Amino acid sequence: MTATIDRHELAQRIAADIPEGSYVNLGIGAPTLVADYLPADQEIILHTENGLLGMGPTPDPTHIDPDLINAGKQAVTAVPGAAYFHHADSFGMMRGGHLDVCVLGAFQVSERGDLANWSTGGSDAIPAVGGAMDLAIGAKSVYVMTDLLTKTGEPKLVVSCTYPLTGVGCVTRVYTDHAIFDVTPDGLAVREAFGDNTVASLSALTGLTLREAGT
Repeated sequence: MTATIDRHELAQRIAADIPEGSYVNLGIGAPTLVADYLPADQEIILHTENGLLGMGPTPDPTHIDPDLINAGKQAVTAVPGAAYFHHADSFGMMRGGHLDVCVLGAFQVSERGDLANWSTGGSDAIPAVGGAMDLAIGAKSVYVMTDLLTKTGEPKLVVSCTYPLTGVGCVTRVYTDHAIFDVTPDGLAVREAFGDNTVASLSALTGLTLREAGT
């Protein structure tokens, strides 16, 4: 069976790639794990769209402040110097291009870097894109954190997205449990493969024409 890495290992890998001094937003779900693996000797400032700049790692269960939550309603911590502000100001930061990196989940990413990461949840449900559109277009770099395959074995990396789009051509890099992919003008390139995965095996899994990054 092809070797993969788990979400905590992937979160640690993403954290290592975020440049020091970056302002970063972590999307709802698995991306929030990245906060727990940021290097302690570097200043990386986390933003959450519900109005906090200077978010810290997950709190100890015995020291949870119910007033401190992220956009996914998870308990968080605040680092010294953290700032709180109105929701509208937070979205102004996102839309104004003030975030260096955002990490988002995905249902699909196209080989051109189109992102589909929201769902109505049902035919009669209200759409719930949230702030994902603002993040996808407003951040300077968009990292996607997702499994390469769905639970039924379908690839999430596709030629063209069939789900509603969150953003067009906005994805910079895709981090999956099988490999890391760069979005380039010539399509997706394998930056790093995990375990016994290869460019050839990943091409077979996704049905895409892949190449090694830098070639």
